[in-house]
Amino acid sequence: MPTISMFYGIIICLYFYDDERHKLPHIHARYQGQQASFSILDGTLLAGEIPASKIKLVQAWIEIHKEDLLADWDLALMGQSPLPIDPLR
Repeated sequence: MPTISMFYGIIICLYFYDDERHKLPHIHARYQGQQASFSILDGTLLAGEIPASKIKLVQAWIEIHKEDLLADWDLALMGQSPLPIDPLR
């Protein structure tokens, strides 16, 4: 799972091969042994669990970087490596 960003102890990865489960562009966020999946389109928590304060940070980051995330999703679908995206500051 390629890591595309890291901020506040959260690791953001893009893994599109599990689209069977989610059926839409999404990212995975890992934090202290927990993992959650979020929709790129609207930041909805799709699966998993991380602390509520970290969910809000990931959702804010998705909103800020939605266009970059969708571009990375398209790259990954074409078999190319996604590009790093700036962390939340």
